[in-house]
Amino acid sequence: MIELARSSVQTWECDQMGHMNVQFYVEKSSDAIAALLLTCGLGTRHLAQSGRSVEPFDTHIRFLRELRPGTPYFLRGGFIGWDMMALTAYCELVQTVSGEVSASFVTKLRSLDVHSRKPHAFDDGVLAMAAHNKVELPVHGAARGLTLDAPRETAPSMADADQMNLLRTFQGVVKPQECDATGFMQPRFFMARVSDAIPNLLVQTSGRDRGADTKVGGAALEYRFIYRKFPRAGDVLSVRSGLRSLGTKTYVWAHWLIDVESGEAVATSEAVAVAMDLTTRKAIALPDDLRSRLEPLVIPELTI
Repeated sequence: MIELARSSVQTWECDQMGHMNVQFYVEKSSDAIAALLLTCGLGTRHLAQSGRSVEPFDTHIRFLRELRPGTPYFLRGGFIGWDMMALTAYCELVQTVSGEVSASFVTKLRSLDVHSRKPHAFDDGVLAMAAHNKVELPVHGAARGLTLDAPRETAPSMADADQMNLLRTFQGVVKPQECDATGFMQPRFFMARVSDAIPNLLVQTSGRDRGADTKVGGAALEYRFIYRKFPRAGDVLSVRSGLRSLGTKTYVWAHWLIDVESGEAVATSEAVAVAMDLTTRKAIALPDDLRSRLEPLVIPELTI
């Protein structure tokens, strides 16, 4: 793998759990992917001149270790797959001092015409350069708690969410500063919406106020995002959430990020999460009272 980015964890990137928030993992992986695309001749200036952009459409993330404030890290990676219509990038975030991998990212990328938003094929030169940076998917980068089945062909709608009684966990407007140079919302802020939804999800399903609980928190182990459309500044987005499955320690939530004006999902995601002891920083079994409240909420047919 080649090195793609290097930095350190800032205090303002950390949440109430005391570790770097999931949205910033996505931001760091986006930085790494931008550097990786440069090795294929797909820099921002070249893309702008050709009227194209390269954007993710399917991302799988594993969170392997916490990142605490001040921790130095770097990202490395390469390509694990490529064809005319998609490049599949692999990146991992490594703690500089320990050498331990804190997160892995498998991201499928496509080229789009900036104006029509229609897919544009990668040329042979790009594919040849991607092959030059070929890497193998390591075991720690493979899916574990998620199956990575093909996503649903058509985007779910607000009507679908209402029919399934999905919980209303977030609603807000896309800000100009959340958009990239082409005017579309950056990947980080898809994850930010879901992250911001979680405290509302918890209080609706368990009565727990995460901000007031100093003993038990939570952590994501794995995420998958299907990016369907990229919103623009001013779009109103709503997150609708539901519980897919419940295990001894883990539970899987699905989240639909819906454009309120069109009524269609712009992204769908699922996440494996655990309860965490905030003193020992270890995963713990779901408390019995929480399990009893969650069991009736499981929707096995909920898909992304």
